Amino acid sequence: MKAFMVEKYGDRAGMRAAEIPDPQVGADDVLVKIHAAGVNPLDLRIRNGDFKTFMPYRLPLILGNDLAGTVVRVGPSVTRFAVGDEVYARPAKDRIGTFAELIAVHQDDLAPKPASLTMVEAASLPLVALTAWQALVERARVQPGQKVLIHAGAGGLGSIAVQLAKALGAHVATTVSTAKVGLAKDLGADVAVDYRTQDFEEVLDGYDVVLDSLGGENLAKSLRVLKPGSTVVSVAGPPDPAFARELGANPILRLAMTALGFTTRRNAKRHGVTYSFLFMKASGDQLRELAPLIDTGKIRPVVDRVFPFEETLQAMDYVEKGRAKAGKVVVAMT
Repeated sequence: MKAFMVEKYGDRAGMRAAEIPDPQVGADDVLVKIHAAGVNPLDLRIRNGDFKTFMPYRLPLILGNDLAGTVVRVGPSVTRFAVGDEVYARPAKDRIGTFAELIAVHQDDLAPKPASLTMVEAASLPLVALTAWQALVERARVQPGQKVLIHAGAGGLGSIAVQLAKALGAHVATTVSTAKVGLAKDLGADVAVDYRTQDFEEVLDGYDVVLDSLGGENLAKSLRVLKPGSTVVSVAGPPDPAFARELGANPILRLAMTALGFTTRRNAKRHGVTYSFLFMKASGDQLRELAPLIDTGKIRPVVDRVFPFEETLQAMDYVEKGRAKAGKVVVAMT
């Protein structure tokens, strides 16, 4: 099969297209013919080696974290899927590889594709939809009437998180550029803060939950718009001890990761709020729970641009240079 491989960590030069053997299919695996794959900033970070300390991938590595496609084979223990089923997934972190013609996915990480979506639309969702669900439902336990701030509400994650928070009954604020204010309102945001002309810290106050995807000073300021007893969940801030334990990191790495987040956790404690770092997990069950929200139109994909599979490297360049105007970039098989 054809695939796009990372041969060495670094920039674009470390990637190439290759012909490799088809995946092996285990007893609980589903072999999927990929029709489309989402492109995420996570792909760039993995390619660049940002996670090699605590996620030591074996190179060469097939990149890609989102897929939609058709089942072409199932392992002998598979009970949930049959040949011909249309599916979508974010594979487990140690089994990524959606920039390819085929992938073997554990049946627990796979879900039926929402009937209302095209393959391209479905491929744009798994990673960001699961991240939004795990941040807002699992970690923050958002309740109707709560005030939720979603940063970068026109981005891949933000555009889905705004819709999910609204579907959960929250009052939703988001930060966007001037050109995206209309899109943010269309997605359901009650308040759209134009970060080019406004400082969100000066116009927002008393929030129950913040979902931060930017880190740095943005995260520090987010602590100050929360009311005591509330929560900030970050996918871009420093790791916390819970994440180190989750990874099963060795004592030295666990200590280092704990130290990285010390300042953020201390500042959060001063404000009487909880800081939580999130690295999302694959879950077919959660994708199933999201399907009714998608098929009823409460969550709709936002796709910025579609590249042919052969131009996967160009699609990654497009994302890396920040050229996407809103939502996700997807590569599609011709």
